Amino acid sequence: MFGYITAAPELLSDDARSRYGACYCGLCRRLQKRQGLFGRMTLSYDMTFLVLVLSSLYEPEEKTGSARCPVHPMHKRPFFYNKFTDYGADLNLMLAYYDCMDDWEDEKSLSRLLFAKTLKRRFSRLVSQYPRQARVMEESLRELHRYEDGPEVSADRAADVFGNLMGELFVPDEGDHWAPALRAMGQGLGRFIYIMDACIDYHKDEKRGRPNPLRTVTSGARSRAEDMDLLTMLLSDATRAFEYLPLEQDLDIMRNILYSGVWQQYNRAFRKRDGADGQQEQEKE
Repeated sequence: MFGYITAAPELLSDDARSRYGACYCGLCRRLQKRQGLFGRMTLSYDMTFLVLVLSSLYEPEEKTGSARCPVHPMHKRPFFYNKFTDYGADLNLMLAYYDCMDDWEDEKSLSRLLFAKTLKRRFSRLVSQYPRQARVMEESLRELHRYEDGPEVSADRAADVFGNLMGELFVPDEGDHWAPALRAMGQGLGRFIYIMDACIDYHKDEKRGRPNPLRTVTSGARSRAEDMDLLTMLLSDATRAFEYLPLEQDLDIMRNILYSGVWQQYNRAFRKRDGADGQQEQEKE
């Protein structure tokens, strides 16, 4: 359920695309600086959005530069970072650890278990540094199993649990004036991502007989129109809180992510499915 919060780069101006890349590169560099090479391997675009939001809201001092890296060895890439980049980097590793352990419990993926073990020492230090976020992550992921494949399967409750997880990550300081709005945005985004992930997997899970929380509210096939109505309603909770915040810096990038970028995996999945269905129809003829 991670990797959905990305930009649609083709809809950004050249300057905005460069700024977005600089934020992502800054996050990548701080991950390696703070968590080592294995930490860098956990990098995702989700925390890039969080860094942009918090940086725009609180306007901390930024450090900038340009450098080569193993991924881009030929040309220097611009980057920037600040204290919220470090916050995003730390959360990135914590989420990656829990995600690996979740894959081990669900699928008995040995490779994910081994990777989790490489992150364990760094993860343990971060638990002490961010006890509130760590507690909510652990409790939320445990509850998800209860509402996904336990005796109380419920898409609504599972989405609320994942929303609560995301909500806490969006709040670096729960005593801050903007904490309620940040939490509401994270909660709305989390619910949206959870249900979108279930929508994408629904038809595949139906064919393979695997559990999917949307089965509790749907019998038979789901239509794309049904999905769009539900997802648009859920995303509106996040965008309402987002627009309430006094954000100016990088506003075009963040709106691109919230209004266009978050739909990319969903649209890609259904283009692929529609193409496969069309091919099957041709074969029948």
